[in-house]
This record gives sequence, structure tokens and C-alpha cells, in this order.
Amino acid sequence: MPVSERQLAAFADQIPRRIPLDTSPRHLAGAGDARHVTHALAAAGWDRTSDPFSPEIILSSPDGRFTLHFDPQSVTSAWWRLRAAPTGTEPGWYAEFGELVPAEILGRLTDALTAPPPPQPPDPLQALESAGWLLSNATTAHSPDRMCHVERCPDQEDLRGFWHVETCEPGHGTLLGPRIWHARFDGQVPDHLVAAFTTGLADPAPLQRGMFDRTAHHSVVQEPSPHTPEQVAAAHANRLNAIRAQARAARRQQPARPTTASPMTGTATRPAARR
Repeated sequence: MPVSERQLAAFADQIPRRIPLDTSPRHLAGAGDARHVTHALAAAGWDRTSDPFSPEIILSSPDGRFTLHFDPQSVTSAWWRLRAAPTGTEPGWYAEFGELVPAEILGRLTDALTAPPPPQPPDPLQALESAGWLLSNATTAHSPDRMCHVERCPDQEDLRGFWHVETCEPGHGTLLGPRIWHARFDGQVPDHLVAAFTTGLADPAPLQRGMFDRTAHHSVVQEPSPHTPEQVAAAHANRLNAIRAQARAARRQQPARPTTASPMTGTATRPAARR
């Protein structure tokens, strides 16, 4: 399901009308544009398997193992749900994300999902510590404003524990106030995917939001963006081109499908393509 020129033009057309503002910190920037996620997955070859006239979006990976479900009408606190089915060698897993998770940060995770995994899985807390987040112990980090918290929680059913990210209002006499958004990764989610999310969270670069876009908190800082609308649109298109090229290269590196001999003729034939 490639992203069409018409869809790219629609994305670009909205930017100047929204007057882009540099918005920080990232965890308070608000949801942003979901197309940072959905366009990238489409460029990687994912297909939409949901009703095209529904606000719900379900995207499936080319091999059918991964599914991303976006439901802006969800009655729960999770608007995004990402699932991996188990294989003969890898377990299944599940992750979910709340309404106000910035799409650009979630996009870091989905970009990593469509790329080859690194040879050495990074520590999800390393990028946060390097960015000046406060580590209270080996499994917990807090943003400098103490409003975003990343923790590896124990789980009786999984010795690895699960990762929980939560952005909250400042507490009054307590560490945490009312929740703004959350993300949860079960214990089987590969560490490099969690690290991709936390790296996007720790990135000091501001996110672009429109002048009247909903942000996650009144304390967010917004300034006129030095990037022109044309530059923002071009960066989006360049990212999609890079993901598309990466997906094509990965397909070329896949081993050839085995041939089988026809019992009638002895001629080698390839298995029929799955529809």
C-alpha cells in the first residue's frame, strides 16, 4: 500500500495552514499527526486491512506477523495497539500507547520494527541518561521536569518484567499526579524496540505542532519554527523514500523460495503465491 502523490500533497498542504511551532519538551507536545506512523509503515509495505471508510486503521506487515491498530474512538486509554504473533523461534508480544503519545516518538519504534535489528540490543535507559534524565535506580528514569517516567516493572508471569512509560501532571505532595498518556511494552517486546521509543523520547530536538494543535500540558514551550513548510514536507517525503528503499533492499536479501518437482512432468515449479 504505497503512499500516493495525492496523499503526500494533502500532508504538505496542511502544514502552512497550521503555522508550525517548535514544541518542547517532547513528552508534552501532544499527539501530532498520525501519518508520521501510518505513512511510514505503508512505505515499508504494510497493508491496510480495515474498512477504508472507518476512522479505525488496522495495518498489517507483509509477512502478516505484525499488526498495528489505531482507534481514535477507543473507549479505553489505549489508542494505539501493536501486536506480534509468535513464530517457531520467537514469542509473540504486545505494546499499547495512549492518545497523547507523540506520533514522532511512536514512529521511532515502528521505523525500528521495519529495519534489521542491531547486533547488540541497546539499553532502553541509556539514551535517557545521556539526555540528562534522572535515574533513581537501574530500572527507572524521570524526565528533568519530573513529568515523564520510564520504568521496568516486575512481573510475576515474566521474569523479564515489562516496560511502563507514563507522563503525568505534577504531583501535589506525591511523585505522580493525574496521568496524561502512557505506553506499555510487555516483557517479550525486544529491547531494541523499547530503546527506539525511549531514544525518540530523549531527543532534545523540538517537535513541530500547529498553532492551534492540542498539546499535552499548558507548561509546554512553543516558539516559531525556523523550518519552512516546504522543508517539513520534504523531510517527511525523504523519510518515506529511505524506508521504502530499506524495505526493497531487505526483500532482495531474502533467500529464494524453494522449488519443487512436479509429480506429472518432473519440471521444477515454484509454490503458488499466497493471495
